[in-house]
Amino acid sequence: MQRLHTIAAWRDYAQRQRDAGHSVGLVPTMGALHAGHASLFDEAKARGDVVLATIFVNPRQFGDIADLRAYPHTPEVDLRLAQEHGVDCLVEPALEEMWPEYPRPTATTVSVRGISEVLEGAGRPGHFDGVASVVAKLFAVTGPCRAYFGDKDFQQIAVVRQMVADLALPVEVVGCPIVRDYDGLALSSRNLLLTETARHQALSLSRALHQVGETRRYASAMRRAMRAVMEDAGVRVAYADVVDPVTFMPTRDDEGGARRALVAGVVGGVRLIDNGPVVVEPRRD
Repeated sequence: MQRLHTIAAWRDYAQRQRDAGHSVGLVPTMGALHAGHASLFDEAKARGDVVLATIFVNPRQFGDIADLRAYPHTPEVDLRLAQEHGVDCLVEPALEEMWPEYPRPTATTVSVRGISEVLEGAGRPGHFDGVASVVAKLFAVTGPCRAYFGDKDFQQIAVVRQMVADLALPVEVVGCPIVRDYDGLALSSRNLLLTETARHQALSLSRALHQVGETRRYASAMRRAMRAVMEDAGVRVAYADVVDPVTFMPTRDDEGGARRALVAGVVGGVRLIDNGPVVVEPRRD
């Protein structure tokens, strides 16, 4: 496995792979790697890509400096997991390499209106601008590729897909299934920050989704049910919503069909998200 640290070397590596007739699979991460990331590496490898993974904790997507400082770092685990799952090139750029002027804002920001302004976007102003900006840079440096993201960050994937479509970027965005721990908790780097008590509370997010996913209800009944499960566990609910999986418009009670349920909450000071597919029945009064 090659390890690179500069944009120039990274760009050159990706281009040489394409020149040799290989497809490039990009897996962007912020480190603190776990089995969810491993599943992305495995999927890229299974599709025959040369797997290029990046580790960069992007400060521009954190609105709270304390949240940024608390983000977990596990470099030894990251290196071992990447090697074990066939990563061909691990890119670990320094902050000065990615954002030389930080903490001053860059002159250019990529902003995806609409789907980035609700749910996570509403609760974390500027978050998706930071995400879109750094992902646009990752794509610009890597060049034509397949990019792999986990469905746990369902709204993030939608933002990235919209950006790719609007800017006609030569990137295929691949969403991969959520990987869960033995108890149903969606794997997240932030799980490392949970105490035993907080982790038990956090299970209410997946329980809430499982409950509404097993029974067809109208949208507002689903919202109430999810919120109740989370609040009963002591979670500070950020949102519990049912939306169109493409537009992210909230589902009305007179609408039915395949939708996405998304939840977020703060548990022991840690913000967690989860989501899953649901089938909504229209309300009939």
